[in-house]
Amino acid sequence: MGKALIIGAGGVAGVAVHKCCQNPEVFEEICIASRTKSKCDALKKACEEKYGVGEGKTKITTEQVDADHVDELVALINKVKPDIVMNIALPYQDLTIMDACLETKTNYMDTANYEPPETAHFEYSWQWAYREKFEKAGITALLGSGFDPGVTGVFSAYAQKHYFDEIEYIDILDCNGGDHGYPFATNFNPEINIREVSAKGSYWEDGHWVETEPMEIKREYNFDGVGMKDMYLLHHEEIESLALNIKGIKRIRFFMTFGQSYLTHLKCLENVGMTSIEPIEFEGHQIIPLQFLKAVLPDPASLGPRTVGKTNIGCIFRGKKDGQDKTYYVYNMCDHQECYKEVGAQAVSYTTGVPAMIGAMMLMTGKWNKLGVHNIEEFDPDTFMEALNKFGLPWVEDFNPTLVD
Repeated sequence: MGKALIIGAGGVAGVAVHKCCQNPEVFEEICIASRTKSKCDALKKACEEKYGVGEGKTKITTEQVDADHVDELVALINKVKPDIVMNIALPYQDLTIMDACLETKTNYMDTANYEPPETAHFEYSWQWAYREKFEKAGITALLGSGFDPGVTGVFSAYAQKHYFDEIEYIDILDCNGGDHGYPFATNFNPEINIREVSAKGSYWEDGHWVETEPMEIKREYNFDGVGMKDMYLLHHEEIESLALNIKGIKRIRFFMTFGQSYLTHLKCLENVGMTSIEPIEFEGHQIIPLQFLKAVLPDPASLGPRTVGKTNIGCIFRGKKDGQDKTYYVYNMCDHQECYKEVGAQAVSYTTGVPAMIGAMMLMTGKWNKLGVHNIEEFDPDTFMEALNKFGLPWVEDFNPTLVD
């Protein structure tokens, strides 16, 4: 059917590449591009050995690109001529990739919203500012096609379409019950992860943001397949778009689970300045402590073979249907070792990489066809929900869940 250019070669991109190769009817050809071409080549080799080459198989090529530079990206897109650019690089690079897609009139998709490198702050305003430009160019930008954001938005659209007249409350619960055996490691890019969890929390209530101190609000929840876990309220990007796109909303909160060992290590690192993004001078060089910390921590892509346990991510909705109170919980459980057996990655990468492929598929097949810049919950959810079941992220429904106070 078409060709995708995948920018990025980390754990999530690796899963997306595998999933594209499992779907050769749509992804006839993919090009993997990254600053480090050897990572792309290794991914190409692994997938060709697993899925084969030739007739009826996804053709894979690789390229080198620095996604910080629009001119390099434009040259690459013009060379590859893809139907879509799948941005699975760093969120710092969203805008340069969007600029290149605008210049070449190419559809765009990402898994996380833009975040300036120099400020630990992320919001959609920078990307939403491209709406009119993308409309005039006759192309689509699909924002946030991972799991959270991503599937959580699709779950919300599905709940709104099928079960509610108005959704008043949404609690997004992200539980990783996995154990990688290290004293301290992050399950995705350490720099992004630590910036996210060390920032102030916030939630949306009655039309405005309510800010909290980092890890100030703690709850316990008994997760299917995982058990009882401590979870903490964080700021998360999908809250911003869901507040605009879900009818009748009064409050949206996002919770993520953390073990005490992780929090203790994180606090120690904060106390000695290792989570800072302010440059310091070290032996005549300017370095950023958090980037140095990232270099010495285990690579998240290396955690797959040693991580055991499950993830459980989903949304609890409360609202009204035909004048009656209604509650609905929809979630996915994913087993780390099963993911590793299938695609060589742990479940945190898997749960983001699968929806990235599905989102790209929605645009490439024309199932989703809306010009401009759009968040995932703005599209019809049904085909996406079917694809989750087909491609490895089956979902479970509960119409009488335990609520979060």
